Amino acid sequence: MVSAPVISDTAPRSTAWLVVGLLWVAAALNYLDRIMVTTMRDSLTAAIPMTDAQFGLLTSVFLWVYGLLSPFAGFLADRFSRSRLIIVSLFLWSLLTWLTGQAQNFEQLIIVRALMGASEAAFLPAALALIADYHRGPTRSLATGTLMTGISVGSALGGIGGLMAERHGWNAAFHVFGLFGIGYAFLLVFVLKDTAREGAEETGQPETASPARLGAVLRSLFSSGSFLLLVAFWSLLGVAGWAVIGWMPTFFRENFQLAQGAAGISATAYLAGAMLLGKIIGGVWADRWSRTQPRARILVPVLGLLIAAPAVLLVAHTGVLAIAIVGLSVYGFTRAFSDANLMPILCQVSDRRYRATGYGVLNMFATLVGGVTIYIGGAMRDAQINVSLLFTIAAAGVLGCAVLLMGVKPNAPGGAGAKVTS
Repeated sequence: MVSAPVISDTAPRSTAWLVVGLLWVAAALNYLDRIMVTTMRDSLTAAIPMTDAQFGLLTSVFLWVYGLLSPFAGFLADRFSRSRLIIVSLFLWSLLTWLTGQAQNFEQLIIVRALMGASEAAFLPAALALIADYHRGPTRSLATGTLMTGISVGSALGGIGGLMAERHGWNAAFHVFGLFGIGYAFLLVFVLKDTAREGAEETGQPETASPARLGAVLRSLFSSGSFLLLVAFWSLLGVAGWAVIGWMPTFFRENFQLAQGAAGISATAYLAGAMLLGKIIGGVWADRWSRTQPRARILVPVLGLLIAAPAVLLVAHTGVLAIAIVGLSVYGFTRAFSDANLMPILCQVSDRRYRATGYGVLNMFATLVGGVTIYIGGAMRDAQINVSLLFTIAAAGVLGCAVLLMGVKPNAPGGAGAKVTS
């Protein structure tokens, strides 16, 4: 892969935040393109007949391919230019988004969704690692949280897919946003650059070089007990997150007798808005608290999860739409503390050279179990089992996540991202 121009490690703060802004737009597109299929079930199944299990499989296949390739994609981001990998990923998934709108049958949909999973796998590990390269201390959680708000906005905009499907046909949204993403990828070629990686000035090694093969990198990561706890934590949290994202629009439509577009907006907009705010608050809180408490980036998500679990239960068992929206919003706000702090926590427990690979591994486990969760939800519906049971199980998993995260111990006070020595 061709190396990108590299900005000095003393790049001004304005440049560091510009990179966050550029990646924010790409993050919003990343989630919009993958989520909007879940908000147009009626229109899509009317045009291309499929069972509920098959409809769930459209997201599950995406997640399984995405997850399996995430560690390798993260390794590429550690070894080569992060910015060039991001641009290639954006271009390919946008092209495949446009091609999704050309599908004529279920088999073609499954193939293009699998390819989308492959093309999107490289983005988030590379983007978060690039953010960590630019933000090395007191702004790291806030910068990460800000980037992750793009995911919240993309998820919220996913409801537009359902509205456009009602008014212009199921494939209209795929055409529009696919073409937009292709154009944005060409823009980033000229404005998105790498910066010197943390530790490069100490070791004298080139920023884009990695001395280890993938197997050695994975052995380094898995030799850390705290990293193993992070794997279990993020995997279990993936069960709750993807259950909510994958089936909440259908749950709202059927339990509260909403139209497809209204259900999609209700299930995504409020959740995404709350998560957007939670990622900012969780990032600022963790950054400030970390000045006096080395475990702050761990404790902030733990406190959030202890509130998020009962909020999910409230959504699953209320018959009042307004209460369900409040519960969903509380869940989104407090669960988002984890999104703002996962990469900063990873920087505290892993070798700084392998951050993107480490995040790719975490992504792999979370998305694989998330894909299984979404498929099980579809199978439950085919078996006439209320999907609210899935949300109840997810709430128990969120509590388990808080327990697992409490066991993680940073290797370097303050999140310096020091090299693992164990």
